[in-house]
Amino acid sequence: MASTTPMRQQVEEYINTLQDEIVSSFEKLDPNAPPFKRDSWVRTQGGIGKSCVFASPIAEGASASASAPQTVLEKAGVNISIVHGVLPPPAIKQMRADHTSMPLPDRPDGLPFFAAGISLVVHPRNPHAPTVHANYRYFEITEPTTTDSDEEPKVLAWWFGGGSDLTPSYLYEEDAVHFHSTLKNACDKHGSQLYPTFKKWCDEYFFIPHRGESRGIGGLFFDDLNEGPHLRLPSPASEVKRPVTPSEIFAFVKEMGNAFVPSFLPILQIRHSMPSTPQERRWQLIRRGRYVEFNLVYDRGTKFGLMTPGARIESILMSLPETARWEYMSELGEEGTEEGKLIAVLKAPRAWV
Repeated sequence: MASTTPMRQQVEEYINTLQDEIVSSFEKLDPNAPPFKRDSWVRTQGGIGKSCVFASPIAEGASASASAPQTVLEKAGVNISIVHGVLPPPAIKQMRADHTSMPLPDRPDGLPFFAAGISLVVHPRNPHAPTVHANYRYFEITEPTTTDSDEEPKVLAWWFGGGSDLTPSYLYEEDAVHFHSTLKNACDKHGSQLYPTFKKWCDEYFFIPHRGESRGIGGLFFDDLNEGPHLRLPSPASEVKRPVTPSEIFAFVKEMGNAFVPSFLPILQIRHSMPSTPQERRWQLIRRGRYVEFNLVYDRGTKFGLMTPGARIESILMSLPETARWEYMSELGEEGTEEGKLIAVLKAPRAWV
């Protein structure tokens, strides 16, 4: 039975709970590390949020030897936002380009919107421990209302989006299998078509054209999930099972959000204490440079956020690593090396399950 609570409120309550659970799981893993910094904020144009950020860079000139006390994480952020306002024309233009399957209303004076979501990026310190990203969000476009109206605005369009993906510097196939298997098992409860469709979408989305390689080894990516037709999924009227109603899609999104900790924490627990060399750290920083390139050049969430009035820039750029590296014609990553094993799967994405 569908809840009578407005979807806005349901999503807000869920992402608050999920944020607490995820941050607590990382703090329990490394109890001697500084806690995440919790920062609540208010958006002048409408809305609130809470950023939970971890940063513990090694002091300049300090020893980075294995005997020096180091944290499991180097930089991480688990952010939520619940915002509303009016999208200006540049943001609407970007949204139309990103949501071609959604017939968005045409209003030259702007579109009233509501958005709530959780976004996280975790950069572990050890080169053998992968970076991970996840994002789950709900969006509404509404009719304009008068400022003194107490009525809920009429929703013209709504959708859910999100996903999770893994970005290692060194390839451990068992980690890739565990990550993808956990996501697939969560997907399959809501339809057998979801994992293969969203896995393929993820491989396509997190691709760096100017490098000819993927950002990482993939996961899931989806957007524009609502009760109408979807360009990548069977018709809601078909016999193929897929979430269609708001409550069904929200249940799927919660399943995916709840799968984050079991998909990633076991990997981090194994990899964070592995011995590493200066060369492996150097390669990790080169790979993080690729991460920066994708996020600043191609990521549509970053571009949309920077075009939104009152955007919280610190939160948008939270995804960037503490340190990255660019080398001219680096010799690392050649075929036959451990680094080359990763490059091979970044250039030709594989099926992991």
